[in-house]
Amino acid sequence: MIASINPATGEPFARFDLHTPAEIEAKLDRAAAAQRRWRDETLATRIGLLERLAAKLSDQGDTLAALITSEMGKPIGEARAEVEKCARNCTFYAEHAPRMLADSAVPGVTDTVIAHQPLGVVLAIMPWNYPLWQVVRFLAPALAAGNGAILKHAANVPQCALAIERLAVEAGAPEGLFGNVFVEPESVAALIADPRIAAVTLTGSTQVGAIVAAQAGAALKKQVLELGGSDPFVVLADADVEESAAMAVAARFTNAGQSCVNAKRFIVEDRIADRFVEAFLAKTQALRMGDPADPVTTLGPLARANLRSAIHDQVKRSVASGARLLTGGGIPDGPGYFYSPTVLDHVTPGMAAFDEETFGPAAAIVRAADAEAAIALANRTSFGLGASIWTGDIDRGAALARRIDAGAVFVNAIVASDPRVPFGGIKQSGYGRELGELGLKEFTNAKTIRVAGSPDRSAA
Repeated sequence: MIASINPATGEPFARFDLHTPAEIEAKLDRAAAAQRRWRDETLATRIGLLERLAAKLSDQGDTLAALITSEMGKPIGEARAEVEKCARNCTFYAEHAPRMLADSAVPGVTDTVIAHQPLGVVLAIMPWNYPLWQVVRFLAPALAAGNGAILKHAANVPQCALAIERLAVEAGAPEGLFGNVFVEPESVAALIADPRIAAVTLTGSTQVGAIVAAQAGAALKKQVLELGGSDPFVVLADADVEESAAMAVAARFTNAGQSCVNAKRFIVEDRIADRFVEAFLAKTQALRMGDPADPVTTLGPLARANLRSAIHDQVKRSVASGARLLTGGGIPDGPGYFYSPTVLDHVTPGMAAFDEETFGPAAAIVRAADAEAAIALANRTSFGLGASIWTGDIDRGAALARRIDAGAVFVNAIVASDPRVPFGGIKQSGYGRELGELGLKEFTNAKTIRVAGSPDRSAA
């Protein structure tokens, strides 16, 4: 049995039985059979499904946003933006997949092309923090490429999982091509090993990623892993302090800090650190914590009680190690899983808020002697997902961006995933890419086709 629990109240409001072994077998059989037919459909047919799915997402945006808010606590305005982003992702691949999937010529070889063909049914193990976006950002390119999918969603967002499955059917997906399974975590290994599963994609913690990587590796199956992050937000002395502080608060507290690419460590040059802290603190204290269904709320609850306990423990350990608590750091009275927006100053390596991924509304401010020290501190982490640099000299910012170890570095902008460009990390943040052309091709077989004596194909 799994349940939907409203994070704003702590009360369960829906329960679902786990799928039986027979039901799972049937879903895997249907997915494999549907995918064998789907791979032979015309690209126009696949694109048509994405266009209809985009329309369904847009038409049902308010209903879907309300479901996200009730099941994981995201403020309603952010939930609506999540649904809109899902629709844009489908539209993007509908428009650009034909070019991306076209056979490519091989420079200097006249009788050979590279074809990009589907792998089969992909198992998607997805998290709760963006319960629609995390699924749709994988699903749209996977379907465009001719793959099928089985979804094992996070246990606390079962209604979001069912909603995506329903939307796919309403959009005209062949029966079984995309299926959701409710299973316990210990049942995932059997799914990964099943011969009907061709590949695995996971968005989750580094610890779970290591387990899934080992299981998929043992079965010799392709994996894409998007894991944790401790993203640095580097503010150089020539940055606009007020603007960077405002963007820093948005980068930290969006989704109550529950995102792998939320900025976590705010590394600020000493010369402007006091001014930045003053502005950051004022904007943090202006956040409105409350009912996430209320449009004026800007900070909702954490999704689960254990997540609140984890961030509170990290804050306490950081303060015990010498960090200064400027605001927050407490659990408010009342129902739900709320946590006061928290700012820690003078955070240094060795403290929990610096070394660990902080998945909640707590910001760690780190002071750096100069730009060189700031870059060194940015790279002093086992993670490598995203980073941002704030500076008045964009050429310098672009040069420094190349020195930060991360899958993406944004200059004078908040790190965010974008359907048009690849997204993923290095080091303990995982491997492989989602989104963009690279994401589309992750679950394809780059097949070399050589036809001896054929005309020059390189000009095609």
